[in-house]
Amino acid sequence: MNGSPPSETVVGTGDVDFLQELSEYLDVLSSSVRLKILKLIERKPKDARTISREIETSYENTKKHLDRLLSIGLIRKEAGVGKPTSKGVHPVWEYSLVPGALEAVTRNLALFSNTSLASDNHLLSQKLSEVREKVSAEFGAIPALIVMGGPDDGRVFFIRKRVTLLGRNDPAFQGAGQDDILFSEEYRAVSRVSKPHARILETDGRYAIEDRGSTSGTYVDGQRLMPDEKKTLLDGAMIDLAKGPQSVRMMLVMPLQKGVPQGGEGTPSTTREV
Repeated sequence: MNGSPPSETVVGTGDVDFLQELSEYLDVLSSSVRLKILKLIERKPKDARTISREIETSYENTKKHLDRLLSIGLIRKEAGVGKPTSKGVHPVWEYSLVPGALEAVTRNLALFSNTSLASDNHLLSQKLSEVREKVSAEFGAIPALIVMGGPDDGRVFFIRKRVTLLGRNDPAFQGAGQDDILFSEEYRAVSRVSKPHARILETDGRYAIEDRGSTSGTYVDGQRLMPDEKKTLLDGAMIDLAKGPQSVRMMLVMPLQKGVPQGGEGTPSTTREV
């Protein structure tokens, strides 16, 4: 047990159409081949024939996979120019990731995981965990914070450093690194990054948050940390920098590893209607 009671009651859904669409979404992402395609076009657009050669499957099969990825809005296709031939160059359709697609996948899977689907629909919950494991394996085990509410609602910040500063954007401050997490100016209750509100610390694969003496406080699952207090974080933890309309609320997403249950015994869930 982590010692913290669940912050609030989780709300799931009985909407049959929603559950069907979720199942279809997970079906698209459950294919290792389709995840390889996403990885392949992550940085550079490629045409279907090039993709089929690199993933070593037929052109027809590749097209089917691409159509499934198009159906859930993760990729786009745009006209490009193929390799020169003896007859000149010819146009081709090139496929690329929609900007922010991987962040959207991280956000969607995390939000679905932190609803009452586990108790409502065991098979769907199991499929969700399997997809999260596959996505983590293909794209790397990088924890992330998802902003829930306010001007940055839906933004996904990946935690890539041993020490990551959290605070409101301060253009005059030059000490913030590329991978520190800076929130919009509208979050007035949050300390500026020149005096970090809090920081995330990584030690041997474990993550903790530390309040840096902020005036408005740092909260984990509803419990306020003392100044300079560190709190271990688990998958699904809710973090608040300050309280009220000008605060930041975030959910921590830990990558799933095969055979390791998400979160842990006693991990609190989020309040999120879906």
